[in-house]
Amino acid sequence: METNVQYQEPLQYAEVYISDMLALKNIFLQAQNTGKVSSEFGLPFLLAKKKEEVIAFASLVMNEKEGIAIKMYEKAGVQNSEKNNFLSRVERYFKKNNTANFRNPEQLKNSICRMVSWLNQ
Repeated sequence: METNVQYQEPLQYAEVYISDMLALKNIFLQAQNTGKVSSEFGLPFLLAKKKEEVIAFASLVMNEKEGIAIKMYEKAGVQNSEKNNFLSRVERYFKKNNTANFRNPEQLKNSICRMVSWLNQ
């Protein structure tokens, strides 16, 4: 019996910069199957790249109880192992970060509102 060995390209993780926003917006629009960014886009803070292509990102969002939560978006075809590795990295990053957007729901809500407005111009 033959065994096919598949080489998996390692992911690179990086903080989100303004120059990444177009790629993140496109991933979100495809994932949501919509033409406009909504508050579900959140405030992106970490991304995953394969080679030089952004394949996933994590955002801070508001949950139903007006608390801070994490939402991940990825391109179609991202493997479960890649999602799980990225999720682990995201959770560690979230726990370590103590800036206002990560800990103050009102600050985050305001930041998301401004981000969505800017991306929909």
